[in-house]
Amino acid sequence: MNSTIVKLGLDYPDLTGVLPQVEAAFSLLRDAFATDRKLLTCGNGGSAADADHIVGELVKGFLLRRPLPASAQAALIDAHGESGRYMADHLQGGLPAIALTAHTALATAFANDVAPDLVFAQQVQAYGQPGDVLLALSTSGNSANVLHAVRLAHSRGVRTIGLTGASGGQLAPLCDVAICVPYTETPRIQERHLPIYHALCIALEAHFFGPTP
Repeated sequence: MNSTIVKLGLDYPDLTGVLPQVEAAFSLLRDAFATDRKLLTCGNGGSAADADHIVGELVKGFLLRRPLPASAQAALIDAHGESGRYMADHLQGGLPAIALTAHTALATAFANDVAPDLVFAQQVQAYGQPGDVLLALSTSGNSANVLHAVRLAHSRGVRTIGLTGASGGQLAPLCDVAICVPYTETPRIQERHLPIYHALCIALEAHFFGPTP
């Protein structure tokens, strides 16, 4: 098991029971990013903030600086001189991830003009490609817009990870990997989702940007 995920269990003993699912989620994401696929995230309310948070940890450096490869730095400098050097010195390696919660104009237009419970599904229809991953957060496991997004993902060949609570709701059986934290109250569920997705982001960053063993 990945060392970061082992540490998650040590830091949060109440999550020991879901560590195999966290490891499975890591493997799914690792394989997707390794083949130039992307991650889509979605959720409502506090889970929408989590969906944005996850993307923020993946697209830029989290615990590591992630300098661009030397060849990419040289290409920028050769093409753009001092401006290129500035970019080369400051840009970071990123993993491709999109929060479906962040597109306010699209979401409000689609909700108003078409169907509010299909906003996330519409974005999966537009963005999702075979081999991509959708990470769907729902504390109840029963959020209609999240469920529709997961259903649409399967029709597009997009793999799915669910982060939810103890019951799993309708979400868990729909997902390729379901991480059901052992709580039933929304605040407690959200408090455990954060260390789980932080562990996933740390493990992915170490895999793709850490020192070569």
